[in-house]
Amino acid sequence: MHVCRLWWIASLILAIAEEFSENVSLRTLPDGRVATTFTFTTLLNDASPRDPRTLALVNDESQHYTLFPLSLGQILREYAVTELHLTLNAGKWNYQSWGYPEEPDIGAGAALWAWMADGAPTTIDYRWQGLRNALAGLFCASIGSLDEQRTTSPVLPFAPEGSLPDWGVNHELRHASLASEHVCTENLTPFLKLLPCKSLSGAASLLNPHRLFDANWHGMSLHVLWNPQRGIEVRMTFQSVSDPLRISNTRKQDWSFRSLFDRAIESSCPVVRSSIVNVTLPSSGMYTIKPEPPVIQGSLAFYDLKNLSEPLDVKVKWQNNFEYPLEPTKHPMPFSVRRTLQGSSQDRGQLSIFLTNHMPSSIQVVYLETMPWIVQFYLHTMRVHVNGISDDTLLSNTSYIPPVPHAKPATFQTLITLPKDSVVQVTIDVTKAFLRYTEHPPDAQRGWDLPPAVLIPVTEGDVYGARIYTPPLLVDLATPDFSMPYNVIIFSCSLIAFIFGTIFNLLTRKFVVVPFDPDGTAKVKSD
Repeated sequence: MHVCRLWWIASLILAIAEEFSENVSLRTLPDGRVATTFTFTTLLNDASPRDPRTLALVNDESQHYTLFPLSLGQILREYAVTELHLTLNAGKWNYQSWGYPEEPDIGAGAALWAWMADGAPTTIDYRWQGLRNALAGLFCASIGSLDEQRTTSPVLPFAPEGSLPDWGVNHELRHASLASEHVCTENLTPFLKLLPCKSLSGAASLLNPHRLFDANWHGMSLHVLWNPQRGIEVRMTFQSVSDPLRISNTRKQDWSFRSLFDRAIESSCPVVRSSIVNVTLPSSGMYTIKPEPPVIQGSLAFYDLKNLSEPLDVKVKWQNNFEYPLEPTKHPMPFSVRRTLQGSSQDRGQLSIFLTNHMPSSIQVVYLETMPWIVQFYLHTMRVHVNGISDDTLLSNTSYIPPVPHAKPATFQTLITLPKDSVVQVTIDVTKAFLRYTEHPPDAQRGWDLPPAVLIPVTEGDVYGARIYTPPLLVDLATPDFSMPYNVIIFSCSLIAFIFGTIFNLLTRKFVVVPFDPDGTAKVKSD
């Protein structure tokens, strides 16, 4: 009895030191689609990242968590990670129609970046390699392939979102991306296992893989931050953009939890501190929302899931059929971007980026390219045109780290000034590498996926806005005819089989002389 009581008291103390909250946000987009964002936040109060200098100790402190994911905490402690970000996205985010996402990191494919302090017995690159492999096993993803050929350190675009401890040692950034990574159910399952209630109750019960991966766009992310006043925060998000018109086969953009996810929220998570569903109310059209929201603040309707007494299935229905807007609406972004790779040759090409400023005043944008070594820049060919007129003075603070063939990618970063109501075109000639035949992927004829470019608007006071990602590019490299080795192998195997079979028959068969009678019958020798 005393042991059970002590265990209960210890669990209560650990639960107080940890907090878990969840939030579901839904908003109807101008093109009739519905954007949904699931946010799960676990806070480890008064905790701090591990000092890398303590990695020399044989034994580490014991890790006892109640709500904090143990498997993730062990990885963070093992490699002394101060800040971690992991994103897995599929599809193209349409900035022009959907605006900014709630979670800005929506680059296609997989992306991983971490801040780690120096001073450990092993180097940061060695710990970065171990971190990649550990996360690859945890999330069943190809993160382990983010090797040195894809790793860069662009500090300005990927500045720390939390705080970095002052241990008297330097912190360094490691960033890598893999545009060809595909997100599927095997990534969502370990994602849900990191939650206290898994997908059994609460907002996570809506995460139905059959519906989520059928959406027009979907992505998941993991963020680990440190705040000196609060502790270590783990924020896990899942975003999706669904099309009610396609799902229901009607001309109305009606949606509900059951139509979007084929599920309703049956019960609340028993250990949650805060559980909220907020719906952005449409700004136009006649509609009804059920059940009636308990709280409405401005254009947001709120539902509290913590004390849920009956299943919750939020429904929004329109009175009239949906009509796509014919008139061009105001662009929701301060600028838009379009990126292309031109050229019919397999050894040379031209990279172009078009930036359109929609603001009545000039703005500055940080432009970042992390290009694999298979595509190399010719910086002396870089040209800038504004509305078709050459103007090379719009670029400043340009930095370029050249690639190392078969070893490191290139990092190109510059600050671009966009005049008001203008279109700025930046072009640069590139050369495509000639690969060894062992370096080609299995689907060599498809080409290579190049990571998306990153752009960050700079506002007044040198304050950097949210990151904007371009779609990835597909580059066509010189590819050998892999059918010829196949033909040679088949011919060689056939020839060897014929020679071996003939020799084997000669060595294993027994040849005897059989006499025949005059009438043509063989004589049978009897013993």
